[in-house]
Amino acid sequence: MMKKIYYTIMLIAAGYSAGAQQEPQYTQFMFNKLAYNPAYAGSFESPTLTAIYRNQWMGLEGAPKTQVISYNQRAAGNRVGIGGHLARNTIGITKTLTFNVDYAYRVPMRRGYLSVGLQPSIRHMYQDWTDPRLNPSQKFDIAIPTEPKTKIIANVGFGVFYSGYKWFAGVASPRLINNSIDFADFGGELSREVRHLNAMGGMSFDITKDFTLTPQLLLKYVFNAPFDADVNISAMVKEKFYTGLTYRTGGDTNGTGESVDALFGVQATENLFLCLSYDIGLTRLRKYNNGSLEATVRWWFNPPAPDDTKKVDPVRPW
Repeated sequence: MMKKIYYTIMLIAAGYSAGAQQEPQYTQFMFNKLAYNPAYAGSFESPTLTAIYRNQWMGLEGAPKTQVISYNQRAAGNRVGIGGHLARNTIGITKTLTFNVDYAYRVPMRRGYLSVGLQPSIRHMYQDWTDPRLNPSQKFDIAIPTEPKTKIIANVGFGVFYSGYKWFAGVASPRLINNSIDFADFGGELSREVRHLNAMGGMSFDITKDFTLTPQLLLKYVFNAPFDADVNISAMVKEKFYTGLTYRTGGDTNGTGESVDALFGVQATENLFLCLSYDIGLTRLRKYNNGSLEATVRWWFNPPAPDDTKKVDPVRPW
């Protein structure tokens, strides 16, 4: 049993290292744009509080789990967007807690806003080398710590986001500084933060009065690794019922992709929106897990009038 768990943890670590991916991924990126681009802050007219829970590769010991809570709003006569989000991520014996502050300066354009954003952040990293799941090949190995390790690092991100009538586009890098994330007490540096680039865009089409179709795209690039992309098409019915389908590229299956994801949501009240998604894996790792589950809860403090998301605000929240 211990050997199986140890193998699982190593398998996950190897998968992450191969892709040079250090940031959590989200199936419901359309409700979590602030995690990818600080310039999104203040793009929607209502102050918004969002909570997200992600359980990736369910049933796989040591697999990633992520919890996020974020808030953003407009300020200074709609010329500024402010916000912040707190994210907790665990994988294997590693836990990270990241707090970001988001600031966006919004320049009014003819049919929308062009925003430039900054995102200073603090990240606390923790590795528990006393975890009983670990099964070292040697009982005493000077290369393996005998107690938990912690590290605190600061960083800053930058982004640009344009919100036009019924469409949006943005590009950002959430962590510009290649900080050392090495826990070793001696020897050369083994690991650093890798710079990530994100680009996203989408456009809404009113098929009928009560049916809106929104294709969206999220591109993710990590230096020295291939491009990754989430291609989503979603529908909103009667401004109440939400459904969507996402295809995620990447993986190890020679072009088949990483996963196909289904999303279902409901605007339960004027303020409260709920959404649930399930990822069906396409990689070889699918044999060892039961897919990935993600849930979003969003609260609008000042919900727009029923038609305002179509006629007033240039960016829809889905």
